[in-house]
Amino acid sequence: MLHLELFNHCQNELANKLELLEFRKRELHQALSSEHKSSAGDKHETGRAMIQLDREKLGEQIKKTEKQQQVLFSPQKTERPSSISLGSVVLTNQANYYISVAVGSCIIASKTYYCISAQSPIGSLLLGKKVGDSIQFNRQLISIKKII
Repeated sequence: MLHLELFNHCQNELANKLELLEFRKRELHQALSSEHKSSAGDKHETGRAMIQLDREKLGEQIKKTEKQQQVLFSPQKTERPSSISLGSVVLTNQANYYISVAVGSCIIASKTYYCISAQSPIGSLLLGKKVGDSIQFNRQLISIKKII
């Protein structure tokens, strides 16, 4: 049940982000379409170039978010994991983590869980570790208490 709640949180966060990015993309498209030729030709061209740059940046953000969705929906192990991998919920002496996609934190049953990617600094340190193992992160010793 905890996995499902964390998965749903990540899914909702990514869907909201994608919706916002798509809205912004439509706004930029409208701005580009409504940009009229003025007597100041250079100013017009600069405005169009800035809008085009914004559209390209937005396109990259959309691609990144869609890739995060692919990671989130990738098949994950269903048996109880012996070591930390994608889809693991990790309880430590410092914090609780959901190794999936980086969308921030959420609170479930009065506990905070940080949704992090496997490529994040702490995520990459946790991958492959087992209950009882420790990692050093930000000058703190973090002990793995449980893997779900």
